[in-house]
Amino acid sequence: NFIAFELGVFAFWEYLIIVYANYSCVLYFRNIIMHEGSWGISHTRVPTESRPGHVALIAGFYEDVSAVAKGWKENPVEFDSLFNESKYTWSWGSPDILPMFAKGASGDHVYTYSYDAKREDFGTHDATKLDTWVFDNVKDFFHAARKNQSLFSKVNEEKIVFFLHLLGIDTNGHAHRPSSREYKDNIKKVDDGVKEIVSVFKQFYGNDGKTAFIFTSDHGMTDWGSHGAGHPSETLTPLVTWGAGIKYPEIVSAQQFDDNFLKEWRLENWKRRDVNQADIAPLMASLIGVPFPLNSVGRLPVDYLNGTDHFKAESVFTNAVQILEQFKVKMAQKKEVTLPFLFTPFKFLSDSEQLNILRKARSYIKQGKFDEVVSLCEELIDLALKGLSYYHTYDRFFLGINVVIGFVGWTSYVSLLIIKSHSNLTRDVTKEVKKPSCLLLCSFGAIGILVAVFLLIQACPWTYYVYCLLPVPIWYAVLRQFQVIQDVVASLLTFPLSRFVGFLLVFTLGIEVLVLSFFYRCMLTAGLIAFAGWPFLTQLWTQAKITSLSWTFFSLLLAMFPLMPVVGREPDISLVMGAGLLVLLLSLFVVTSLIKRKNSLVKEELLVHLLQMLSTVLSMYVVHSTHSSLFKKQGLPLMNQIVSWATLGKQPLFSFMKSSYLYLLTPEYFLLFPVSTLEFGSDIKILDPF
Repeated sequence: NFIAFELGVFAFWEYLIIVYANYSCVLYFRNIIMHEGSWGISHTRVPTESRPGHVALIAGFYEDVSAVAKGWKENPVEFDSLFNESKYTWSWGSPDILPMFAKGASGDHVYTYSYDAKREDFGTHDATKLDTWVFDNVKDFFHAARKNQSLFSKVNEEKIVFFLHLLGIDTNGHAHRPSSREYKDNIKKVDDGVKEIVSVFKQFYGNDGKTAFIFTSDHGMTDWGSHGAGHPSETLTPLVTWGAGIKYPEIVSAQQFDDNFLKEWRLENWKRRDVNQADIAPLMASLIGVPFPLNSVGRLPVDYLNGTDHFKAESVFTNAVQILEQFKVKMAQKKEVTLPFLFTPFKFLSDSEQLNILRKARSYIKQGKFDEVVSLCEELIDLALKGLSYYHTYDRFFLGINVVIGFVGWTSYVSLLIIKSHSNLTRDVTKEVKKPSCLLLCSFGAIGILVAVFLLIQACPWTYYVYCLLPVPIWYAVLRQFQVIQDVVASLLTFPLSRFVGFLLVFTLGIEVLVLSFFYRCMLTAGLIAFAGWPFLTQLWTQAKITSLSWTFFSLLLAMFPLMPVVGREPDISLVMGAGLLVLLLSLFVVTSLIKRKNSLVKEELLVHLLQMLSTVLSMYVVHSTHSSLFKKQGLPLMNQIVSWATLGKQPLFSFMKSSYLYLLTPEYFLLFPVSTLEFGSDIKILDPF
């Protein structure tokens, strides 16, 4: 009977996994884990940002990363959520998170209470005040509910949700790092605050035992105070549950996991139940007895439920049917816009297989074989999710081929132009552009029309036209250089075989080094060391020894950087200032060279160069001033912001004032980019540390 589990209220908090590292800070939560509820680790997905994390938690699906184009704030497409399915939802917290679920709700039953966005300052004060604001407003809300009959009747309805979004820990982590005193004090504040709020709930509802509590987080955080990537410290978050409908702690003798968290937290004997982040949405929906969110792909974690086997079987069956319906809709959508002879259905979940599994599940429920129902429905969920992924990525191979064709064509075209203009492989080829063949032009025009018609018939989005049509003009431009291609092939055939194979091996090795550098940064060091030895393998060493030695020295110097840590735990202002001084020192050599020249045009170049040096000095001052202000918790000065953006904005103007002298172009751009980097780092990092 589902009525027994249609719970009255639901409390929900955000937290970070590091809370377990310091037992004295989380005494209340350790007590919950050991004596009152169930716990585990929630596994999130990249990008580990606030918006996609909350969508997964509350709506049960992993939002497409294209939502970043909306700044993670607006909904590209409105979606169903637990809040929408509830009778009423009250939420407190950040103005960046709460509105996106209220906007997508049907009707007027999702209420949000947010503090001013200006409170989310990463430098002026201790962010613990953000959490204190939430706790105080929740207490005021229940105090007011006792005196307001209309509000009192609403909060005593069934199927309602209370959502407390606690941003203080996240903000203090960004501003002060997770190892800081501010961060640990915030953890203690949240632990005490949650304990107090739970007491308020129980007192208001008279300890009726109809309240379930879920405590989790949208993402984790690295030791240096960042998130967004896929490091375990970012993708692993805690899940602590207790109250009505939740299993009590289960003592076990041994548990097998691929990490050492149980030992580190001294929770080896308390059963840990891991879930995926999207699984929490159906768990919450099941606890309060509302439908699963429409687009949820979460699996109901029945191991958290303290219900009858019949209830669990019915809940998992409903979960399987809900996900299966999404699979059927996605398959129908893809089939409708795909030419019949090109459509390939997901072969592991045919219509007959679906009916067979559902028939068996219903039969097992009637026979009371509830364990078999759960097992069968989980198998169906597995297949349905694989099918959903199959249709979501149905066009991936087709689009990938078009992207590869486009890149290969562009690379070929650029290579042909370089060979034609800067090599002796095509001496007999005229530099003039010949009139293209009418047949070639008409052929590629026809290909473009056929591709466009093919995409139009399949009702493809506009981005498909970009991917598929862009290679057409690119390859047309390549084939216009057919004479160059012929000469290059003819020249290559005259090469000695050993030399040709040697060049091919060097080229292949270089490509492999670039590819491996995406996974192993040290490969960049290997490539730079190879570059350092290049002058000694050519005639350059005998012609210009000083230039060769300079090349080798700076290549080896640059080779050290990939071996250094990507991000440090603490800002080192001395490195930034040192880099600025080095830029100024090297710039003085250019200034000295310009002063010695008598040309009037060079004098103008000197003025531009001095202005860029002045910008570098100004940038160094702004960075130092910003660092000092944040260290003193005085916030980011407005004047620093204005100067930063003004300096950054004028840098493109210098790029248009480039010198007509080739030997001056390198130092000009050398000065241009360090200034932009200094300003960009000093301003953006503070304004938006996410």
